Amino acid sequence: MATPSRSGVFTQATDRRVERFTESISFDRRLYAHDIQGSTAHAQMLAEVGVLTPHERDQICATLQQIGKEIEHDVFPFSIALEDIHMHIEQALIERLGDVGRKLHTGRSRNDQVATDLRLWVRDALDRIKDGLENLQRAFFDRCEGDFEVILPGYTHMQRAQPVLAPHYWLAYCEKLARDIDRVKDCRKRTNVCSLGAAALAGTTLPIDRHDVMQRLKFDSVAGNSLDVSSDRDFVVESAFVLSLIAAHLSTWAEEWILWSTAEFNFLKLPHEFCTGSSIMPQKINPDVLELTRGKSARVIGHLQTLLVLIKGLPLAYNRDLQEDKPPLFDSFETVELCLELAAPLVAGAKLNREGIAAKLDRGYLDATTLMEYLIQKGIAQRTAHHLVGSLVNQAMQQGVSLAELPLETLQAAHPDLDESVREILGVDKAVAAFRSYGSTAPSEVRRQIEIWRSRLYQTDPAVLKSDEGAITLEK
Repeated sequence: MATPSRSGVFTQATDRRVERFTESISFDRRLYAHDIQGSTAHAQMLAEVGVLTPHERDQICATLQQIGKEIEHDVFPFSIALEDIHMHIEQALIERLGDVGRKLHTGRSRNDQVATDLRLWVRDALDRIKDGLENLQRAFFDRCEGDFEVILPGYTHMQRAQPVLAPHYWLAYCEKLARDIDRVKDCRKRTNVCSLGAAALAGTTLPIDRHDVMQRLKFDSVAGNSLDVSSDRDFVVESAFVLSLIAAHLSTWAEEWILWSTAEFNFLKLPHEFCTGSSIMPQKINPDVLELTRGKSARVIGHLQTLLVLIKGLPLAYNRDLQEDKPPLFDSFETVELCLELAAPLVAGAKLNREGIAAKLDRGYLDATTLMEYLIQKGIAQRTAHHLVGSLVNQAMQQGVSLAELPLETLQAAHPDLDESVREILGVDKAVAAFRSYGSTAPSEVRRQIEIWRSRLYQTDPAVLKSDEGAITLEK
């Protein structure tokens, strides 16, 4: 049986080994709904310009919908002899409609057809990723009120650095995820361009209307250069980059929470439904979901490299190498989607070990920077104040006490400007209360940020908060 892609120029049948080597139906069948969507729009356009009669258009569109339902219900036969999902659907159309089915491919090539299907699929997948990111943002945000009074040690170089409010930490991830969402939206703009009608590489002599197809498929614009269309996989690579950065952010979060859930940190209790046990050690509660989230990020990042290497040496226009773009792309989307699906309920279900955190909060001299800035406000140069506080920390370490527990005479021996008023900023609670700058962990500033995020995530009306400087209007 001759397939639509095999013309009369060939004098021999395709070697079965070649069929196995070149097939993509094993992975591109997931494009079936988008192929039918694109083909339906193409048929409707062909009828508008007079290439198809209204009756032929209706026959083709109805049969395409029937084929789609058969694929959806897993009763449609697939064969590697037909290479890909595009050939499967077209061959089925021809078998059922004869010459009417053969007319569908008028004015297009598999090159622009594949590009269109893939753009439609990526567009939908990006929308799902955006939804997953927003769900995870809400999971972090929804912890803010309940954890508002909890103070956490903030780290640099994995060493205790300064104290931060727990909601300040939760909102840090909201910010990261917001940038991820912005990148998803930007990527969607460059993805949402109509390739159909560029044909193989040079366009077509037939009177097609590409803008009609653009509108039917809800694309934002039409690709402007037919030669570029066949080779353009920028949107694929950009999607892989966006997913890689999302995966990296998820991996960072997973690593922190893996550490936090250890007996050594004892900051966090993970929900048991997201943990597994050991085959030999009955006491173990292993953070497998977090570990796999961290591990799966490697796959996503590796797929980005695969795609960059795939396109780096390709001349214009289409080359069969581009068939290999789909497995890494599909896997990247599926992996990140699954990670996001599990991340949101895991974040919502975890519990901070408040007693464990508080018991160790005075370790690490988290108020040292606050003491240094207290001296700066007394008129002491920053580098001088930095050295003075360092020497006081050293003395406190030698005595096994906190900075707040150092006697006043010890503080004044370091500098005479250190009087009893220093007690107002020493200690973790007081150090947190001393922060002032925009975007800091100051309680009033964190409260302001919570209200901003409430407005962004739940579309509430902007509020007005009072501060020492007057009214602060919260922007959406």
